[in-house]
Amino acid sequence: MNRRSIARNVQKGFTLIELMIVVAIIGILAAIAIPQYQTYVAKSQISRVIGETGSQKTAVEDCVINGKLTASATSCAGTATGSNLVVSAGTNTVNGGLAPAGMGAPILSFGGLTDGSATLTSTFGNNAASVIAGKKIVWSRDASGTWSCLSDVPKKYEQVACPTSSAT
Repeated sequence: MNRRSIARNVQKGFTLIELMIVVAIIGILAAIAIPQYQTYVAKSQISRVIGETGSQKTAVEDCVINGKLTASATSCAGTATGSNLVVSAGTNTVNGGLAPAGMGAPILSFGGLTDGSATLTSTFGNNAASVIAGKKIVWSRDASGTWSCLSDVPKKYEQVACPTSSAT
């Protein structure tokens, strides 16, 4: 009978110190993982906008080849796909119509109306990671038709396809 009472009093579950150790380990892992994840999110958003803005290069080339060059680029407007990471200055149009709230598109401008130089500028909005909100991605076309990309995002988030420059 003595053995039965001992068997019934066997401890089940975790002690307080074991639970505290687990919580401490989770806290340490979170302190390391959360900043890394935020960096990953910002870099992926930058890559996405570089691609979205760069996809408009074909439309610009079409405008240059077909002589649709105007200072406001209105004859070339309406080809961009809206992005929730980008804000547009002025009238926010996407595919020829008014963009939904929170959506923007790259801004196209032609520098030299006779030489074919142009810029595509995307400005990160409030839906982007806070460290890149307000920063820009700029694709530039020179008179010879060569495209280059520069950005003003923090160096930590710089992409190979679009390096950081203080000139943008």
